[in-house]
Amino acid sequence: MATNKATLVGELERIVQSDVEARQRAHREAAEAATHDEARPENDKDTRALEQSYLAGGEARRVEEAMQGLADIRALGTRASSGENPVALGALVTLVEGDQTLVLLVAPYGGGARLDGGRVQVVTPRSPLGRAVLGHRVGDECEVPASGRMRELYIQAVE
Repeated sequence: MATNKATLVGELERIVQSDVEARQRAHREAAEAATHDEARPENDKDTRALEQSYLAGGEARRVEEAMQGLADIRALGTRASSGENPVALGALVTLVEGDQTLVLLVAPYGGGARLDGGRVQVVTPRSPLGRAVLGHRVGDECEVPASGRMRELYIQAVE
């Protein structure tokens, strides 16, 4: 594989750090809106401040989740695999489906992110694809449900 796993994990860390910062800004804005003079209820039916406080609470939970995800990524090992090890968290996996090749980074957080110019897809163990590859080894085939059909994937490499 042309891309170093440590480089990919670093790229994912930067993406998630940016996400944490965006979520923190959204939380601050929602909290400020909840306590702003304009949010003060004009009558007993006016729920603007209450709605803003719910929004701020939801944003606070998202910040916590993203910060935990960032910590999990930072703790992710990037040691090389012998290729005989089963797919686990931190693995860089090359899959083949027909004539197409798909490269995955199995990470604890950041599923859906694209790394290395879109050549590497991040999957988490909670995703169907992440669950399907976990525990398999080079040479194994695994099945993934997708759009009402089963995709058959061959594990070509595990780093």
